[in-house]
Amino acid sequence: MKLTTITLLIAVAAFVAVPVSVPAADDTQLKAATRDVESGTKKIGEGVETTAKGVGKTVTEGAKVTGEKLKESGKAAEPKAKSAWESTKEGAASLTESVKTFFGRLFSS
Repeated sequence: MKLTTITLLIAVAAFVAVPVSVPAADDTQLKAATRDVESGTKKIGEGVETTAKGVGKTVTEGAKVTGEKLKESGKAAEPKAKSAWESTKEGAASLTESVKTFFGRLFSS
């Protein structure tokens, strides 16, 4: 049993000693790639922000134009307002015609 325990201790010591003796890996490429990703992400964020502002302005201006068009079409659909004189004149003409018709039928029988 002692041989197995000693063998196990030697194996564990070998595994522990190996990583200590290995030189540190060069991570400059990893750091550069990470900076590239961060930079790209910031640019994408700025692009999204600019796009969102553009969409917002387009919607706002589109709503303004649509409102103006609706207002114009509403005015075009309205009947022309008559002046008080035109209404009085038409009413008098209608009354005169009704009186003529009444007396015309009265005396024609």
